[in-house]
Amino acid sequence: MRNFRKLKIWEQGIVIVKEIYKIAQKLPSDEKFGLKSQITRAAVSIPSNIAEGSSRNSVVEFKRFLEIAIGSLFEVETQLIIIQELELIESEELKIIFELIEKEGKMINGLINTIKNS
Repeated sequence: MRNFRKLKIWEQGIVIVKEIYKIAQKLPSDEKFGLKSQITRAAVSIPSNIAEGSSRNSVVEFKRFLEIAIGSLFEVETQLIIIQELELIESEELKIIFELIEKEGKMINGLINTIKNS
């Protein structure tokens, strides 16, 4: 069992969640049960799956949860692209979160590859 709180990918996931909640607050109120709900749930899923996977005794299971986390990360990115395309939030405001997502994706993929090659 790993201490998920010491994992950089988990810490970065928490940063992403906080940024997504800030973005969600700026979405129109009629998106409360649409994009706002979907994007916050997907964002929370990223560090949650990292934490859950770290509790597993098997590296194969840990890898599976990392893959789920990266799936959630891509889901968040897709929803941000939709928000951008619908011009619900200025593209410039989304620049930082896209950079955080890219960094998190590289870190998760790096850990997945490390597990695969070990």
